[in-house]
Amino acid sequence: MQNNQKFSAIHNRKASHQYEVLECFEAGVALVGSEVKSIRAGHISLSESWVDISENGELWLVGAHINEYSQANQFNHIPARRRKLLAHRHEIEKMQKAVEIKGLTLIPLKLYFKKRNAKIEVAICRGKKQHDKRQDLIAKDDAKKISTFPINIP
Repeated sequence: MQNNQKFSAIHNRKASHQYEVLECFEAGVALVGSEVKSIRAGHISLSESWVDISENGELWLVGAHINEYSQANQFNHIPARRRKLLAHRHEIEKMQKAVEIKGLTLIPLKLYFKKRNAKIEVAICRGKKQHDKRQDLIAKDDAKKISTFPINIP
């Protein structure tokens, strides 16, 4: 039985405003069945989440909230649990070295499905200062004004 609903990627909109993205990686996400159903329905929030590296070199998605799936009944999942991320060893080591540098963190940017597997885009980020955020808003506003400005070509 095929489901006719189309899934689009879930983006972390706060990340582009609060962080400067330095490098991106793709990782798989270990999910249970009710989580997959809930994500496909669009009931997930990545806005307050981050990625943590454990002592044994494993990646964990922390703070992502996936709402319970209403039809899962007793087999439902815990909405705010930590979820294991699957990535290559050399990528994890590169991320771990970057996190050890002061001021860098791992932030999930978007979650999407590639074939049947849930993937998450994890980025090494540096937090923006208040004046950087203001400059970005001014540049965005200027670009909007320029795009709406009528051009008269004789």
